[in-house]
Amino acid sequence: MSNSSSITEFLLLAFADTRELQLLHFGLFLGIYLAALLGNGLVLTAVACEHRLHTPMYFFLLNLTLLDLGCISTTLPKAMANSLWDTRAISYSGCVAQVFLFVFLVSAEYFLLTVMSYDRYVAICKPLHYGTLMDSRDCAQMVADAWGSGVLYALLHTANTFSLPLCQGNAVDQFFCEIPQMLKISCTHSYLKSFWVVVVGVCLAFGCFILFSYVQIFRAVLRIPSEQGQHKVFSTCLPHLFVVSLFISTCFFAYMKPPSISFPSLNLVVTVLYSVVPPTLNPLIYSMRNKELKWDIRKVVSWMFLNSDKFPLFFQK
Repeated sequence: MSNSSSITEFLLLAFADTRELQLLHFGLFLGIYLAALLGNGLVLTAVACEHRLHTPMYFFLLNLTLLDLGCISTTLPKAMANSLWDTRAISYSGCVAQVFLFVFLVSAEYFLLTVMSYDRYVAICKPLHYGTLMDSRDCAQMVADAWGSGVLYALLHTANTFSLPLCQGNAVDQFFCEIPQMLKISCTHSYLKSFWVVVVGVCLAFGCFILFSYVQIFRAVLRIPSEQGQHKVFSTCLPHLFVVSLFISTCFFAYMKPPSISFPSLNLVVTVLYSVVPPTLNPLIYSMRNKELKWDIRKVVSWMFLNSDKFPLFFQK
């Protein structure tokens, strides 16, 4: 029986056995990572520099962008390095850090998406009270609560996961350290049940709140007489709804799928869908139907090809 105290490193899942395929995976993930950095960086710059975007909705989007950048930077760089250098190893402390950061960032993002749904609910269903309910102090408090809840949630599960003795070796059946795979190599499965109870309970509670918010939003939108008014409201709601649906559906399928259809290749694809795809696509989803954000991103791109002394001209209304 192996003891967790004697394990100094873990072996992550290898993408391929041949050197050519390893380099192909490295190039693929490098392209995805650079696209995520570019997209989220453009959104971050546009929201931070353009004063007309200093509203609660874009303040939440800025924080979502930061979480997306952190989430994809927690998983992909190590996977790319392993493919490039033909290794599978990650240190024990590196695995602990990866579990903590991933759980923290993903849970904080889920809490923030719940806050964003509340923001859209107030803006559409209670527009006269929006300035009171969503003032700058309240917005900052809700964002701080989302980040703080993520930290506490991650501390709880990371500490409990790595306090368990390990007796199934040190091979992690995933390209990064995540709790379900760590529990599979532990000596006890009692914590596994309580882990799922907590995860499912939290997801259902916040998921029901998001669902309730959007039911009320759609009821309010359908009462708008003009088609143009409905289109304007939908342009601010549908991107968020799509992001929430993609995030929740892939996470639930990854963790709730029956063991009978659980095998390494499917697990890998599903994990990529919920850990890599959302941070990469979120900037595109939010800017696709948002003319204000799209225009300001174009100004950022234009500035990138111009002299720095002309910067103020591109961030004036």
